[in-house]
Amino acid sequence: MAGASRFAAAVAIVVVIAGLTLLPQFSGEYGVQIGFRLLIYIVLGEAWNLLAGYCGLVSLGTSSFIGIGAYVLVGVLNAADVPISITLVGSGLVAAIVAFVVSPALFRLRGLYFTVGTLALGEALRLFMINASFSGGAGGWFLNAPSPSTNALFYYAIGLLAAATIVISACTQTRFSILLRSVRDDEDAATQMGVRAFHVKLAAFIIASFLMGAAGGLQAYKLGAIEPYGMFGMQWTIDVLSLVIIGGLGLRLGPVVGAIIVIALGEYLADYPELHIAITGVILIVIVRFAPKGILGLGLQLARWLTAPRPASGALRSGAPR
Repeated sequence: MAGASRFAAAVAIVVVIAGLTLLPQFSGEYGVQIGFRLLIYIVLGEAWNLLAGYCGLVSLGTSSFIGIGAYVLVGVLNAADVPISITLVGSGLVAAIVAFVVSPALFRLRGLYFTVGTLALGEALRLFMINASFSGGAGGWFLNAPSPSTNALFYYAIGLLAAATIVISACTQTRFSILLRSVRDDEDAATQMGVRAFHVKLAAFIIASFLMGAAGGLQAYKLGAIEPYGMFGMQWTIDVLSLVIIGGLGLRLGPVVGAIIVIALGEYLADYPELHIAITGVILIVIVRFAPKGILGLGLQLARWLTAPRPASGALRSGAPR
């Protein structure tokens, strides 16, 4: 049943992607921009859900790899005329390499200590980019390449989401999924059973970092200008964490549901930023307290309860002694 539900979730994501390809034909530029943001958030949510939901690595370093990907893309495009698709792959690869380099130190930490360690990584990278001479300091870089059209950006984002869907589906519908969940539930017991916990965590960390780096590169391509405070800012980390928890941590469609809710709420309350933050905080508290599997998990639980077979009214009496 679990495998069937994961397969159904993957099919649902494919249907969403196919439907979104038609958005530029029926929507104006504003709608396409919202669609682009939704696609980027789903990719980031998928990556973070692989780490935290499936492997138990609760990371606050999302902005680290988004920022790395952004700076790689702008640096490469300013230095040479490279196709954007290759540059996005390069952004993801550099982010994955950084994840590989820092993983031995981070994986010595567990639980809350790992979470704090990833937060420190993001802050360290931000401060480094502010003070490094080659990075333009606090002023950042401007992209010299021609600005892409909104529709072109949207289709690049669809391609990135399609690639992320293939990769995450391969991770969650194969034997690797069992290894991930065994490390998440009890790393020591998994190790005693022969699971190479370090390698499992490293694989999940590298895959997630690659997707975050590619997403950061595409975001930089859209903005045309980057600086450390924005690309390495904590807001990326908070937004991605929020959408996965609200949607459903550890559920295949959780990031999709969460991204739709978070973006819709953000657009509706765009003129009231303080109220937006307060409402998001209240939603997170309620979800964590009463629905740990998020809105999607709550909906699935309600659906199971409504469709569960119930005994007939006379079933209990029929077995009573005469």
